[in-house]
Amino acid sequence: MNNHLLALGDFSQETLRSLIDRAIALKAERKRGVRHQVLAGRTICLLFEKPSTRTRVSFEAAMYGLGGQVIFMSAKESQLGRGEPLKDTARVLSRYVDAIVVRTFGQHVVEELARYATVPVINALTDLYHPCQVLSDLMTVLEMKKTLDGVKCVWIGDGNNMANAWIEAASIFGFPLTLACPAGFGPDETILAKARARSPLPIVVLRDPAEAIRGAEAVSVDVWASMGQEAEQEQRLGLFRDYQLDAALLAKAGREAIVLHCLPAHRGEEVTDEVLEGPQSVIFEQAENKMHIHAAILEHFILKGKAA
Repeated sequence: MNNHLLALGDFSQETLRSLIDRAIALKAERKRGVRHQVLAGRTICLLFEKPSTRTRVSFEAAMYGLGGQVIFMSAKESQLGRGEPLKDTARVLSRYVDAIVVRTFGQHVVEELARYATVPVINALTDLYHPCQVLSDLMTVLEMKKTLDGVKCVWIGDGNNMANAWIEAASIFGFPLTLACPAGFGPDETILAKARARSPLPIVVLRDPAEAIRGAEAVSVDVWASMGQEAEQEQRLGLFRDYQLDAALLAKAGREAIVLHCLPAHRGEEVTDEVLEGPQSVIFEQAENKMHIHAAILEHFILKGKAA
């Protein structure tokens, strides 16, 4: 039984859809003033080597909203920053908390923690995957389009951790996905090949964003230089210039397309202020949905771990 969330590819469509459906239900209940205490007496540890605003606050708000408690630790506040073996950290924290939520650089970090932990380990971002974020993105698409079946999703920009997670999602849910990435900045080839073998519909990687965006119903963008790539910022500005989502490029998708951005956004770089503030942008609904999907994830994995 898999009681860790490290990558979307580890799960069936049924399991992931149940998380999204639960998040939608929790969101509706919250708006009606319904509050749950299903995780009362439970504690999670947020172990973050990378800083965050939305991911940290949404996980904390989700856990508190379910009656639980949160311990936050940055790398400098933990033994990770002093070279303690991950297997030791995993086994110690497992005796203190009910789940470990990790935001780090290498995917190997969450994998090794999961190997030794006896509580759920949840990937809140690595350089390879960002599964929780893409689940909240899919939740937003489902809310706006009422289905995921056949919805053409488009990714424009760097083939980063978000692109990799979108590729996995497309292969699991079976929706068509097109990515437009500059040469040399495409998604992980191993992830792409595995997803294509699994997917019933095409997963296409193009160079031309104008070609990629035609017929899109959901368009996703992200910053051109992620955390840890700051030294490449100036170089990437030149290489990615033609991949900016502006009004002219968005018009090729049509008026019904929605715009997604996981934030923070560099307005005037990967996307214009006009697009982000325009009627097709759903970025703040998307940001709110992080909290609801995180609540569904915490509820599912912590209670599932108890049952196990």
